[in-house]
Amino acid sequence: MARSATEVVIPLTIRDLTTEDLPSCAWSGSATHLTSIAKALERARRGEVDYLAVCPPSGLPVALGGIDYAESPGAGTLWQLAVHGALQSCGIGTILIHAAEQRILARGLYRAELGVEESNPRARALYDRLGYVAYGRASESWDEQAPDGSIFRYETMCTLMGKELS
Repeated sequence: MARSATEVVIPLTIRDLTTEDLPSCAWSGSATHLTSIAKALERARRGEVDYLAVCPPSGLPVALGGIDYAESPGAGTLWQLAVHGALQSCGIGTILIHAAEQRILARGLYRAELGVEESNPRARALYDRLGYVAYGRASESWDEQAPDGSIFRYETMCTLMGKELS
């Protein structure tokens, strides 16, 4: 006998990420990554970036991402987008990106940009589906933490993508 799945709809809210949220965001990366987010939250207090959290009724972030308004003149640059691994492919990334685009528009800007690692075809497919168009490539790097706790410089090639917002 075949079983039918019961679909459960959980309401999600989008709000600003806070420093108080950081302990519950360990799923998004290492301690080095969380330190990077904490620095971004300092920039958010100065109005240079927005950092969003998508939360179910518990209030704990299940997705997060930043919008940098200083990276590219006339655009908001999306970065550090992440959805909890157990909740990927549920539409939460799309909700996060749409919320980020609304924040960009609220700043009076009409372009969103991002870089996607060429080794991440799943993310690239999402951005393609949401109307982002590739316009270049760039080498990117950042500090990462190895399982033994040591810090190393991670280097990757990214496809640069943009979308005109209206």
